[in-house]
Amino acid sequence: QTVALVLDTVRSAVEKETVAGELHLHSDQGFQYTSQAYFDLTQRYGITPSMSRRGNPYDNALAENFFSFLKTECISRQRVQTFEQAQLLIDDYIHFYNFERFS
Repeated sequence: QTVALVLDTVRSAVEKETVAGELHLHSDQGFQYTSQAYFDLTQRYGITPSMSRRGNPYDNALAENFFSFLKTECISRQRVQTFEQAQLLIDDYIHFYNFERFS
């Protein structure tokens, strides 16, 4: 993961989604999220950056839980050959997780 990848992902999300209200973006303390470029981009989009305390995964328990489900219920059950397949698989799972999983 690089700073450029994180910045492109934030830009893509902001362009793709309409946000109502204040937006917080939570991350760990990886170098990508402590970079000046990341800080500048969040400020430009009006995003409030938030970070976990060093060495404390419980600060980000909801995200850690989601990624655990993503790996167990989605990724480990498939043999993905291309990036595009992975992207579609993950997009479909996120929709399932948000709208169908507990319906």
